[in-house]
Amino acid sequence: MNLVTLSKALEMAEHKLSNLEKRILIFAGGYGSGKTEVAVNYAAYLARLGHLPLTIVDLDIVNPYFRSREAAKPMTALGVRVVMPAGEHCSADLPIILPEVKGAIENENERVILDVGGDDVGARVMSSMADAFKPNDYEMLFVLNANRPFTSDVKSCMKMKAEIEASCRLDFTGIISNTHLIDETDRNTILDGMKLAREFSRESGLPVKFVSAKAKIFEKIQPEEIDCPILPLERFMLKPWELESKSR
Repeated sequence: MNLVTLSKALEMAEHKLSNLEKRILIFAGGYGSGKTEVAVNYAAYLARLGHLPLTIVDLDIVNPYFRSREAAKPMTALGVRVVMPAGEHCSADLPIILPEVKGAIENENERVILDVGGDDVGARVMSSMADAFKPNDYEMLFVLNANRPFTSDVKSCMKMKAEIEASCRLDFTGIISNTHLIDETDRNTILDGMKLAREFSRESGLPVKFVSAKAKIFEKIQPEEIDCPILPLERFMLKPWELESKSR
């Protein structure tokens, strides 16, 4: 994202994205929903606006790729502390960092973003820490991609919501519409995803907190077509072969 686009994106977000004021933000949802990209972008958004100290915690023990630990360098450059397995355990799929995670949750002097693994299996790691969360101190956000098979309609969204809540012993407080087709995403993709998010919201009683997509796509959508805050995304999560190509 170039500086002009980034500046415009931040301006768009700053004027609208003001409904997530809780100290702890938990991003959860179905496998392939794009929750890690959203979590990392939200951390970058807060850091660029000066909301520090800020910690992002990689709790994804399901997906070997697309974990927030992959964005550790740009996060650290923005002043964001990244909690993840260190050294030889960096790629471990074990909850070996739970004491440090719990310490961050209980530290009232910093904001914390938790990137949780996909589906109820990925969320299970949260259950051992559920008692550390104060009811009024966190938001747990259902990241919804309407193009994934297990969240393609309201019934399946409600089923996944119940499964994740039972697994992690915490309740969702809001919805993020993050419907995408990776590089094939267009304005219709976003608007179709918003339609499902609104239907899910009516059925669940959870508010749609924001919609996220690449900044250039929002430029093709009229403001009245989206009735909630927006988070313009830049791409932090890259496939292994894309990382190799970028490093050449």
